[in-house]
Amino acid sequence: MLRLRMMRAPQKYVQGKDSLLQFYEEMKELGKKWLFICSNSGFKACHDKLEKSFEGKEDERQYEIFGGVSSIGEIERMRKLVRDNSIEVVVGVGGGSAIDTAKATAYYEGLPVVIIPTVVATDAPCTGLSVIYNDDKTFNSYLFYPKNPEAVIVDSDVIAHAPVSFLVSGMGDALGTFFEARACERTDAPSLENGGITKSAMALCRLCYDTLREYGAAAKKACELNVVTPALEAVIEANVYLSGVGADNGGLAVAHSFYNGITALGGHSAPHGDCVALGTLVQLVLERAPKKEFREVQDFCMEVGLPITLSQIGITTDEQIRVIAEHACAEGESIHNMVSDVTPDQLYAAILACDALGKERLEEKA
Repeated sequence: MLRLRMMRAPQKYVQGKDSLLQFYEEMKELGKKWLFICSNSGFKACHDKLEKSFEGKEDERQYEIFGGVSSIGEIERMRKLVRDNSIEVVVGVGGGSAIDTAKATAYYEGLPVVIIPTVVATDAPCTGLSVIYNDDKTFNSYLFYPKNPEAVIVDSDVIAHAPVSFLVSGMGDALGTFFEARACERTDAPSLENGGITKSAMALCRLCYDTLREYGAAAKKACELNVVTPALEAVIEANVYLSGVGADNGGLAVAHSFYNGITALGGHSAPHGDCVALGTLVQLVLERAPKKEFREVQDFCMEVGLPITLSQIGITTDEQIRVIAEHACAEGESIHNMVSDVTPDQLYAAILACDALGKERLEEKA
C-alpha cells in the first residue's frame, strides 16, 4: 500500500519568559469571546498575566476550573458553557487533562483551541489527540483530531516555578521520540497521523534527543533555582514542541508500549515519562543497539534523574514483569512497529537484561 508522507503541527508556537503578557497580541485574530478551561494550579499561575494582556480590550473572558479529569461528562459541561455564552475560542490552561478537555470541547463545537501548558511533563500540548475517560475515571478512548491546536503558548517563567519532577518526567517522554521514530522509519510503519515519515520529522526527532543531551542537566538546575536560562528554554522546546511534533509525525514503538504495559498493573504511580525513559532502554536492548549508544542513553538518564532499573519505577516482582510484557505486546500496540515482531517472551527477556545492565551501571557509579 502506498503511504503518503505528511507533516502536521500547531499553526503557531510561542515560547518565552512572561509570554502570557503577550497572549492577546499573539492570539487576537482567533476571536473575541474566550473560555479558559483551567486546572486549579493553572488558574493561579496564569490568570493575572492573562488579564494583564487583555487590559483595555473589550474581549469577553470566562475562566472555568475543570473537574480534574478529561471525562465525557466534564467535556459535555464545557460544551454547554460554550453554547450558552457564545464562546468563540477555547483555551486549555494546565496539565494534560485540562489540555485534553479543551481540545475535545473545541473539536466538538467547531472552534479554535489554544493550549497553555503550565508543566512540561509530556508532549501533549502540540499533539492532535486527547485521552478521554469515563465519568468514573476509567479509560474510555483516544480521540484523534483532523488537525493540531491552532496555537500553543508556553510561559517559561511558569515552567521554571513548577515542580522540577515534571520537567524531568517530560525529558523522559521526549527521550523516546527519536528512537521510536527511527524504529518506525526502518519498517515504514505509520506515524500517529497515519502517514509516512518525512525527513523533516526525523530531523526534529534527532534535534529533540540532541537538545536533551546537551542541555538537560543545566535545565534541571535552572528549574531547581526557579530561573529561566537558555538551557531551560531549550529543554522546554524539546519537551513540548520537538517531542510533540516529532512523535505525532514520527510514530511510536517499544518505549510507549512498555508504559502501556505498566498501566495494566493497576494503581501504579510512576510518572509516564519515567516509564517511557526506561522503555527506551528496553527498546535499545531489543534492537541490539551498539554499547556506546546504550551507555549514552543510560548516562543521560542518570545525569537528569530518570530511571535505569525496574526498582526505580516500583517494579519489584517477576509476576509484574510478566504482566507488563504480555500487555505491551497486545494486538494494536506500537511495539509491533519494530523490524522483527516482538513476543511477550522476547520483551520479558529484554526487560530483565535492561534491568541487569542498569544495576551494573549504578554499581559502577557507586
